[in-house]
Amino acid sequence: MRGFIPINWAEIGTLSFLVWVSVLPIPKLRFHRYQKSMLTIKIIPVLEDNYIYLIHDPVSKQTAAVDPAEAQPVLDVLAENGWQLTYVLNTHHHWDHTNGNLLLKQKTGCQIIAPSAEQHKIPGVDRAISDHETLALGAHTATVMAIPGHTLGHIAYYFGDDGLLFCGDTLFVMGCGRLFEGTAEQMWTSLQKLSDLPDDTLVYCTHEYSQANGLFAQRIEPDNQQLKEKMQRIKQLRKQNLPTVPSTIAEERATNPFLRVDQVSVQTSLNQLQQDPVTVFAELRKRKDTFFQ
Repeated sequence: MRGFIPINWAEIGTLSFLVWVSVLPIPKLRFHRYQKSMLTIKIIPVLEDNYIYLIHDPVSKQTAAVDPAEAQPVLDVLAENGWQLTYVLNTHHHWDHTNGNLLLKQKTGCQIIAPSAEQHKIPGVDRAISDHETLALGAHTATVMAIPGHTLGHIAYYFGDDGLLFCGDTLFVMGCGRLFEGTAEQMWTSLQKLSDLPDDTLVYCTHEYSQANGLFAQRIEPDNQQLKEKMQRIKQLRKQNLPTVPSTIAEERATNPFLRVDQVSVQTSLNQLQQDPVTVFAELRKRKDTFFQ
């Protein structure tokens, strides 16, 4: 049966999601285990293509902001809903993920949580956090996953019992982050960690790159039917100026070429048949870096 995410169209300036199970019917799901989560996710578009996420637990009233590029849009949404900010969760040190830290801390008294390997590059850090550590948001627990590649200290926050992944600039819808600091091997290993999460995990990345990523993916796998169908849905969403997130891990494994370097179709397109995954991934990333629509 088709899962869904009900959207509250009454929200002004944000989209509000009550998180439910599996979003789109991808065949051959490995397993399905999530009950509906009572966490509320608000998507706040900022800058040219960034998303800030507010995660709110209505029971404890605790709220976290993921990768705040700007403070004021977050403060506005908090005020509209009568919420108090508990945490800022940074995935990595780039300015467009941390620029709102200090003002949010000044205005709300929130704690700033950031990757330990990059804490010296991130303003206002109160708690540095590393791989496998956990963070509680009310009764909900986020586990930290070290996913270097885009930056060396990049992390993700995985709410395992709720099926929510906040992965910053590592995994995008049908794409992945550039290798600004890490190696192809590091990024491939990080993507494999994310790909191994349950199929119906909801993927919240921090940029709206889906249309451009999808065009590149179609160049690599022009006969991928699930990719064609996904691009049609994305085009409709963007025509309405709606986010294309969240995706799911199952969707990404079916449509994201960076998770599909072991597929003959991808290897053939790159003239990389029977090469090891890191070599194929490195070639794919190199081509994406120079891809023009």
